[in-house]
Amino acid sequence: MTVESTETVYFHLDPSNPPTMTEAEMQAFRDLRDEDIDLSDIPEQTGGGWRRVSELVPAENKRQITLRLDADVIEFFRATGRRYQSRMNAALREYINAQKKAV
Repeated sequence: MTVESTETVYFHLDPSNPPTMTEAEMQAFRDLRDEDIDLSDIPEQTGGGWRRVSELVPAENKRQITLRLDADVIEFFRATGRRYQSRMNAALREYINAQKKAV
């Protein structure tokens, strides 16, 4: 039985052993100007954008409470860096908004 070639090449990247660039490839990369990069396959960005969590809810609206959470939940948010409690608040707010839309 013969196997027809699909001319598809599969490449699997091993993160522990990344490919190295030759000096010529590195120099070509260094010489590359922003204007030379083809962005035609990327959709235009409109509006949206990232905002600081503190912009979403005014500080005077916040209350201090005692809350028991699973250790892994706390560690997940703490691992995201400073202001992790604000991100927890934003996640809860997203849940509230999703519940309101579902009703």
